[in-house]
Amino acid sequence: MIAISLADLAAVVGGTVHGDPRAGRTVVSGAAYLDSRHPEPGGLFVAIAGEHADGHDHAAGAHAVLGSRPTAAPTVVVRDPAVALARLARHVVDTVAPTTYAVTGSHGKTTTKELLAAVLGSGGERCVATAGNLNNELGVPLTCLRLRPDTRELVLEMGARGLGHLAWLSEVAPPDVAAVLAVGSAHVGEFGGPALVAAAKGELVEALAPGGTAVLNADDPQVAAMAVRTRARVLTFGRTGEVSWRAPALDARGRASFVLTHAGEEAPVRLALTGRHQVANAAAAAAMALAGGRSLDEVAAGLSAARPAPQSRSAVHERADGLVVLDDSYNANPESVRAALDTLVDLGRARPGRTVAVLGEMRELGEGSAALHAAAGEQARAAGVDVLLAVGSGAWPAGGERVADREAALAWLRAHVGPGDTVLLKASRAVGLETVAAGLLARGR
Repeated sequence: MIAISLADLAAVVGGTVHGDPRAGRTVVSGAAYLDSRHPEPGGLFVAIAGEHADGHDHAAGAHAVLGSRPTAAPTVVVRDPAVALARLARHVVDTVAPTTYAVTGSHGKTTTKELLAAVLGSGGERCVATAGNLNNELGVPLTCLRLRPDTRELVLEMGARGLGHLAWLSEVAPPDVAAVLAVGSAHVGEFGGPALVAAAKGELVEALAPGGTAVLNADDPQVAAMAVRTRARVLTFGRTGEVSWRAPALDARGRASFVLTHAGEEAPVRLALTGRHQVANAAAAAAMALAGGRSLDEVAAGLSAARPAPQSRSAVHERADGLVVLDDSYNANPESVRAALDTLVDLGRARPGRTVAVLGEMRELGEGSAALHAAAGEQARAAGVDVLLAVGSGAWPAGGERVADREAALAWLRAHVGPGDTVLLKASRAVGLETVAAGLLARGR
């Protein structure tokens, strides 16, 4: 974070400094953080009083604290630490003035953010990007507070669980380039319906100033329709977009190569990510980078150099005996499940054994949950998956195999899969199928 004294910090957020008489001169220069178990040298501990734990009780030893009551450390006391954190983040963004890129969508936003960060060069201080999927009202400000005086570009993943969320996050970090990837079924139960999902996602492009750029998915009608909701220039991506691709192909590991196209120019790309659906994510990242001033050749080189996404996001592992595990257990919604099933079948074509889809519950789908689970099960059959293993008592259709929980899933897999087989693990995060992946890879049959 840019260096700031607690006295100045208190003035920015409307708080009061508590501690010894010298507390106001304490300078915060490290990152802000929420977990007292992982303090940042010279950083700011943000003490949140939660349902199960109160950060104020764990502030001892912190360099400085932002909280709602005094602690043993020098503390700026405010009424609401989360609101104060956002105010501080906006102050830092305004002070550093980076080019700010924001991406949202029902699926694909974390991968697109990572690809864009790779293109822009997030390895150094000149570009700061969201770590993991810290995309909410706490994660976005925490990312902004990692800005340094010489940072030139800020890449933010922004999530929403209701109307007004993206409008608020855009007040924290006003975007210069904003992308909406898709309006899907994720979190429909929380929003109250697909139309409200689209309304909420469009808040991001509404926040753009006339000099900004809205990057929209031309292949998603609900996203393409957002063009009328922004004052900014519109740049589309997709099969029918201004930024597009041709000649897509997959290698034996399911990694895509294609020719990126824009404004009559072309450049080859070879992704290190698994799945044909990654081509669209790459095109979205490309459009954002082009909007920010990168050349097509720079973009293509950056996409090709990007490393695979973190563990449990379409990660392909091969056991010593030849069993392949596609661990995509990080999260799930109907759209991402369909993409994962296509990837499973693509991988299986080059292998002698069976394809096995281990599918756990998709959460937060609302009243349509049963129909969406049934449709995904039918998609698995239509795609040519050999075995469907449903985990839990969710709404997966009859047929195939069914087990009660992840422990039973691991036992079933150890008994029924082996060399030459390809196994997909896909479910909402709370199901915890990443433990099944780890157990399956830990030993042979």
